[in-house]
Amino acid sequence: MKLTIFGIKNCDTMKKAFTWLDGHGLAYEFIDYKKADVVADHIDRWNKLIGWEALLNRKGLTWKKLSEADRTDIDEARALALMKTHPTLIKRPVLAGEKKVMVGFSPETYEVFTQSTL
Repeated sequence: MKLTIFGIKNCDTMKKAFTWLDGHGLAYEFIDYKKADVVADHIDRWNKLIGWEALLNRKGLTWKKLSEADRTDIDEARALALMKTHPTLIKRPVLAGEKKVMVGFSPETYEVFTQSTL
C-alpha cells in the first residue's frame, strides 16, 4: 500500500517528513493542498478519523491573520469551513494510509504509523 502525504512543499516540517520517508524507502504520493483542491475531498474523512481539533493549526500565520470573529467560539462546522477555505490552517503534514491518518511529524510517530499502516 502507498502512503499519501498532504501539505505544502516548501514547509520545513514537510521537508523533514519527505527525508524520513525517503530514508526508510517508503513509497508515497505528495499532494500540495495549496495547489490542488483536495482539502474539500479529504477533510471530512480526516475529521472522522482524528477530529477537527487535531487538524486545525492555531499556531500558524494563517490563523493569526483571521479576524477575531473567525477565531472566536470555533466549533467543528466553522473549523471545517475555514480549513476548506484556507487549507494552510491544516497542520502539516497530513500523512494518510488506507484507513489511518495522522498530522505533524516526528520520527517516532512516523515509525509507529508506518509499521501499523503498511
